[in-house]
This record gives sequence, structure tokens and C-alpha cells, in this order.
Amino acid sequence: MGEETIVNDENSSETTKPSPKLTLLPLVFLIFYEVSGGPFGVEDSVKSGGGPLLALLGFLIFPLIWSIPEALVTAELATSFPENGGYVVWISSAFGPFWGFQEGFWKWFSGVMDNALYPVLFLDYLKHSFPVLNHVAARVPALLIITFSLTYLNYRGLHIVGFSAVVLAVFSLCPFVVMALLAVPRIRPKRWLFVDTQKINWRGYFNTMFWNLNYWDKASTLAGEVDRPGKTFPKALFGAVLLVMGSYLIPLMAGTGALSSSSSGEWSDGYFAEVGMLIGGVWLKGWIQAAAAMSNLGLFEAEMSSDAFQLLGMSEIGMLPAFFGQRSKYGTPTISILCSATGVIFLSWMSFQEIIEFLNFLYALGMLLEFAAFVKLRIKKPDLHRPYRVPLNTFGVAMLCLPPSLLVILVMVLAAPKTFLISCVIIVLGFCLYPFLTLVKEKQWATFILEEKRPVSGVPSESQLDEEHGDESAASLLP
Repeated sequence: MGEETIVNDENSSETTKPSPKLTLLPLVFLIFYEVSGGPFGVEDSVKSGGGPLLALLGFLIFPLIWSIPEALVTAELATSFPENGGYVVWISSAFGPFWGFQEGFWKWFSGVMDNALYPVLFLDYLKHSFPVLNHVAARVPALLIITFSLTYLNYRGLHIVGFSAVVLAVFSLCPFVVMALLAVPRIRPKRWLFVDTQKINWRGYFNTMFWNLNYWDKASTLAGEVDRPGKTFPKALFGAVLLVMGSYLIPLMAGTGALSSSSSGEWSDGYFAEVGMLIGGVWLKGWIQAAAAMSNLGLFEAEMSSDAFQLLGMSEIGMLPAFFGQRSKYGTPTISILCSATGVIFLSWMSFQEIIEFLNFLYALGMLLEFAAFVKLRIKKPDLHRPYRVPLNTFGVAMLCLPPSLLVILVMVLAAPKTFLISCVIIVLGFCLYPFLTLVKEKQWATFILEEKRPVSGVPSESQLDEEHGDESAASLLP
């Protein structure tokens, strides 16, 4: 009996063996897909900006005041807390588990809404070749099949998702390299300077810029699955910043420089396919359409991986019931993946612009909390082990976080009244959900991972955080 028990235990541990760790190259492309996925979706920046000038300036300036600060914050905190759950753990350490839970709830909801865009966009590109997809009878089953197929790929292992991201990114970016080379003889630099101030839509412009350059912190929820995160994460973030900026600026400069400025009003989602046809012909248009479709698959995979491992991380520190932390034989969080996939299906009915504005609002709220936690941890825990440290003192990191904080406040102020209303409902729901889960834990209505059995190393337990913060969970969002 004793030997049989040992064998069973060994089999059990083998069936839950984690998948291979993420290395540098797959992590670079996973971050690339968390943030960008290519120039698809940046066309609106030309239209809402009244021409090429503001679009090009935006993708030169916004990374400096937004992408680079967010990437630096992510690099320091993700290496300091190399655990699944990412920003949930950072906020919990700085402000207590209550605000850590709110951060996780806002970011997960925002991520699932973002992910609901990609199967829809995938079908939108395919319907040009398959008109039957315009009909609900064909579109709904196709949407479900795509979602379930991509969900299964996530289930099979994070290393497979990372390898898929590399292949999809190469395929998606190649046609734009070809387009840029073909456009060189036709480029007239003065076309980049065109702007029609009467046609500028500031709300659309800022939302488009923000959406195309956010989610740098998403990969932190996979930190527990990364090989040598202290060295790998900073390098991967730096590589991804360069890749994202190049994937936006090169196609925009080629398209707007080679075509007449009078066509600026035609720039909207999917217009790069027409740009490809005007520059290279029908074959290039088809290639760009295929690349766009494949890019949406990569975006879906990266986003779902982060959302699912975030729930797993929250389960590992006792914020969610233990079943969210259950892993398949491939090392992936099965229940968390299914939960995220269900959210995608139920949210895919919303319009593209509604989803973008709504997820931007929740994401911006979470980022204010992250910047505040970054500064507070520098003050509160100066001796925290930081394998990568932003080379600035406390005042310097506060100044580093100021411009992006002002930017996200601007994005929130520009939101429509409907966005304010729905976001307030989600925020109130999160405030109510935390005490409810606390009651579930006290009444033992569901199983939670015991503190002594938690696999999280170097992260305070939820009860320790409660004692440490006292009434701090009711404090302001900013320190």
C-alpha cells in the first residue's frame, strides 16, 4: 500500500508538470502581441488626426511618455515579484489585498473585452473572400469554432503559444516590409506634414493611440513561467518596444508618404489592404489581408494566456478559489482558460469602438494604481530585491510616472457618459465581490489554497498583507 501510494503521488505530480519555461525570443513576441500585433488598427490615427502628421508624431512621442515608462515599471516590478499574477501581487504588496483584487478584476475584465475583438476582426477580414460570413447563421458558428480552437491551443501549453507568436509575427510583418520597399520610389516626405485641423477628432485620436500602445504590463502575469525572469524580462521588453515602434512607423510612413494627402479621410480599419493594392497590386492586398487575419489569432492567444495565468496567480495567493489554480497535464490553468473564453463569447456582441473606449477606461484606472504602487514600493520597501532596477531615485521614478499618469487621466476624461456609467457599475461590482469571496472563504463554501501550500515564493500571504496594512485597504487609490 505504501509503495502504491508513492506511485500514485508520482503520477499525480507528473500529470501536473508545468510546461517548459518561456525563453527570450518567444517572450519578445508574446509581449509584441500583447501590445501590438502589427499595424492593423492604427489606420484610424490618420483619419482622427486629420492627416499623417499627428499620426506619425503620435507614434514617435507617445512611446516616450507612455510605452517606455510603462515598460520600465513592468521590468522592475515583474523581476521583483516573478510570480503568476503580475500586477495583482505588486498592488497587494503596496496597498493590501483589497486593492490587489480590484486591480486584478479591472485588468481581467479589460483584457477579456480586448480579446473579444479579435475573433470578430478575424471574420471581418475573411468575409471579403467569403461573403457568407456576413450572415448571422454562418457568422455565429464560425465565431464559436474560432474561439474554441484558439482556446484549445492555449490549453496545450504556453511554450506552444510562444512559438506560434513568433511564426505568426514573422508572417504578419513580412508584407509590410515588402510594401515599404516598393513604396520608397513613390514617397514624397512633404506628404507626412499634411494635417487638416478641421477634421481632427481628439477623442478618437487619443483612444486609438492609447489602445495601440498599452498592455505592456500584461506579460507580468506570466512571470512565473519565464526562464530566468530577472534577466529575460528587461531584455524582452526592450526588444518588444523596438519591434512595436517599427511595426507602426514603417508602414505608416510608407503608406502616407506614397499616397496623396487627399486620401487621408479614407484611412480606417482595414485600409492598409487598399494601400497594399495601390502600391504593389492585388497580390500584396491579399497578403496583407491574410497577415491581418493571422495577426488577430496571435493577439487572441497572447491575451488569453495572460488573462488565464492572472486568475491562476490570484488563486495561488488565496484571492480566488483553488479551482482557478488547477493545471492541466500541459501545465496550463484549465478552469481559468475556460473562464476567460466564456467572457470572450459573451462580450463579442459589442461594437468595436465601444469595446475600445470601455477597456481603455478600466485599463487606465488600473495603470494609475500600478504607478502609485511603483512609487510607494520604492519608499516602503527600499531593500526589496530588484534584479532589474530603474536607474532613478524615488523622486526620479515619481517624475517618470507623472506624464503617463496625466495621459491616462486625459483618456478617462474624454470617455463618453455611457463608458463612465458602465465602468462605475464594474467598479462597484468589484468592491462587492471582494467581501463576498472573503465570506466564502470564512464559511468554507469553496476550497482556497492554504498559505503553507501556496507555491508563491517571496510574496506575503493575504493575511500578512491584511495585518500589515490595517485599514489601508480603504485608503485612496494614490499614495
